[in-house]
Amino acid sequence: MPWDVGVEQQQSWERHADYRSEKQCQRSSYAFYCAVRDLLPVWALEDMRTMEVFHWEDDGQACSFTPSEALLYTLVHDHQQYARYLLNRYSVRALEMPSRSFCCCQTHAAPPHLSVAVRYNRTSILRMMMAQVKDFSTETERRVYLNSRGGCAHSADAGKTPVHLACDLARPECLLLLLGHGACPYLADHTGLNPLDCLLHHMCHAPSNMAADAHRMRECLGYLLLFMPKPNFQLKDELLKNPQLWQRLVGEEAFNWLAGLTPPSLFVQAMQSLTQSIPAEQMDALPDFLKPLDFRLQNV
Repeated sequence: MPWDVGVEQQQSWERHADYRSEKQCQRSSYAFYCAVRDLLPVWALEDMRTMEVFHWEDDGQACSFTPSEALLYTLVHDHQQYARYLLNRYSVRALEMPSRSFCCCQTHAAPPHLSVAVRYNRTSILRMMMAQVKDFSTETERRVYLNSRGGCAHSADAGKTPVHLACDLARPECLLLLLGHGACPYLADHTGLNPLDCLLHHMCHAPSNMAADAHRMRECLGYLLLFMPKPNFQLKDELLKNPQLWQRLVGEEAFNWLAGLTPPSLFVQAMQSLTQSIPAEQMDALPDFLKPLDFRLQNV
């Protein structure tokens, strides 16, 4: 029938128009990605984000990038000036969950910003993010955000807290920022292992020729012990079965403490009290002999 042909033709035009719109969104999204990658000025990026650039949602809608989604791009490309603007201008809105086009498991995952910051080792931007976490309306919201198990269910980060990820990837600076701002070092991941278990497992199985990785893992161990007055982990029996190996890996004093053979030294106890009583952002102002770095190198 003639009218049937007209309806089919109209539907074809509509599908073609949707296809062209989607392709246009893909081009503009890539343009924004490149603009952040090329570290364009903040004003230019904000003009693009609010007026020129769109991405395609699953429901067929073209949407502009949210501050949260723009912040993810700054983390990938380490655009610190743009990250500072987004966090100062939008505060916790920049830390919200992005749309489904950025995370296919949105209903189950937490906002990915902390995990992305740790994975890319963006310590400067992570420090800015930690400064904004205090703006959550309640202490409960802040702790939930810091300790959330993020990551898409299809990714390697699934079920891991940011602290877990920092230990997995040996990111000592990120780990200190997270712990110093209240992230919990005791939470288990989806496999039932807490960050200390994960770190000890990686230390035991790390290639012997990776001296830099071993050093960073020892740094992470030092920070964990500073924020874990009572180490609680599942690998204690493994330490006792092979003491010579673990003394070599973690140091004699740390081994004795972890194995429950001796209490921590008075210096370590004092450092634990100090790190829990001052804000993390003041850690750099401490004299060198009181900084956790000295604790790590001398006592772990």
